[in-house]
Amino acid sequence: MSDTEDAVKEFLQNAGKVYTEYDRGYIDADAAMSRLEKDIDDLRERVEE
Repeated sequence: MSDTEDAVKEFLQNAGKVYTEYDRGYIDADAAMSRLEKDIDDLRERVEE
């Protein structure tokens, strides 16, 4: 797998965890969005390298 594919796979796994935690009521919408924004920024950095 390429670095980009690895980065996308990791992002999707992390995003899935955020959605699951939100659906189960473990985190609120603001916290979920904050984590997703961080994960998006991390993905962007890894892809642009």
